[in-house]
Amino acid sequence: MVPKNVNANRNENTRLGSPLQRRSFLNGSIAAAVTATALGGATAAQAADAEPVLKEPVLKAGAGRAPIDIPSALLPLDGFTTVHDDLYVRILLLENGSRRVALAVLDLTSISAEATAAMRTTIAKASGVATADIVVTVTHTFSAPHVQATTSSPAAAQYVQQITKATATAIAAAVEGLRPARVGFGTGTCDVNVNRDVLTADGWWLGTGERGSSDKSVGVTRLDGLDGNPIAVLINYAVQSSVMMESVMAGGDLPITADLAGAAVQHVEKQYDGDAVGFFLVGSCGDQAPAFRSKRYTIDKDKKWSQVDAQDAGWLLLTVQGERLGTEAVRVSETIRTSGGGSGSTVRLLTDTVTVDTMAMGHPTGPTKTYDFTPTGTADVPVWILQLGNGVFVGVEPELSTDTALAIKKHSPFPHTAVMSMLEGGSKNMAEAQSYARITYEAMDSSYAQGSAETVAAKIGTLLHSLRA
Repeated sequence: MVPKNVNANRNENTRLGSPLQRRSFLNGSIAAAVTATALGGATAAQAADAEPVLKEPVLKAGAGRAPIDIPSALLPLDGFTTVHDDLYVRILLLENGSRRVALAVLDLTSISAEATAAMRTTIAKASGVATADIVVTVTHTFSAPHVQATTSSPAAAQYVQQITKATATAIAAAVEGLRPARVGFGTGTCDVNVNRDVLTADGWWLGTGERGSSDKSVGVTRLDGLDGNPIAVLINYAVQSSVMMESVMAGGDLPITADLAGAAVQHVEKQYDGDAVGFFLVGSCGDQAPAFRSKRYTIDKDKKWSQVDAQDAGWLLLTVQGERLGTEAVRVSETIRTSGGGSGSTVRLLTDTVTVDTMAMGHPTGPTKTYDFTPTGTADVPVWILQLGNGVFVGVEPELSTDTALAIKKHSPFPHTAVMSMLEGGSKNMAEAQSYARITYEAMDSSYAQGSAETVAAKIGTLLHSLRA
């Protein structure tokens, strides 16, 4: 399908969909059915004598989206004073055989367990998906109010209500649009991210680490209806959506925005006239910042660091980078030839945990040359692995770093591997070994001890190979 004009009219709430599952299940149950086909003058007896035909479960997908309404009466909220562009709830609904699962992606920094539970209840009631088969994740935009406990204030309670209301609208659209689907995968390249670890006179800190590890690949998954038209386009890219993070406008406003993830997805949806729902699946974002930020760190010739805020001029940086990432996603999408014909696509979700060492959580405010990373305990880290045909989605709660994700991809037996951070509302960083040696922000801003990332990557590798056995 050729992308439509970006100025064409489009629906605000889009239906139709894509994959992703929770709890372990394999292709749904394969049902044997006896087909009685009446051809011409065939008799009932002839029909009764027909041979049983083994039918494969049919892959169905549906998707919906809805904006989270934040009325002016609710502002200021968590320090934010105005809404520049809407935050969205987007939901993928997948059915294969007798089982349904759902993935909800929200334009938020993180989300509380309380709000997640409310969303699950809403999705389950509308779709019939078991709450255990609903995965909730975020795009990790930093320009969104944190979701606080509803008991903390009336505004916090109303915010959760608005999220739940948007969830109800999105899942209703996904259910209505559920239909047989085909799936395909592709990979592109886009240079709008950069390693954020830089060496200063006082130690490693935040900035633009041009020589650091950075994964520029853009993983794209496309789900089509049997008519060949796109149902959903999923983008997997390693970057935090922080172009406008903490940038205060000239008039004093701190704006809410879906930031880079939102701009890229909206570009994709506009290109398809809103007939497809776009999803941003944040990758190994722990050490990856947008290439250009409005409020940014600078390093002078003496390696002294400071911050500069472009304020209102930052919107141009957001627009250009979002357009660039979205354009590459559309280009890749147009090269994908989906397959499966509604059946034959393996759908499998494997969940497991891996035990890692933990340490005291840090709250870094600047670089340092000394730090205590002594382990103080252990924790179980959940791992989700979704297989969809020849593609696999690997997800964890913490923010992984680039080298960890690259290692997972390198050792994956699948031709298409997407690595995801921030599942189940997200948690803080899980840095790779080099970060602890350097004492980077990611290592200090973590409750996971050195070696945790490598342990998780090894476990994921074992699980991936078990799926291919």
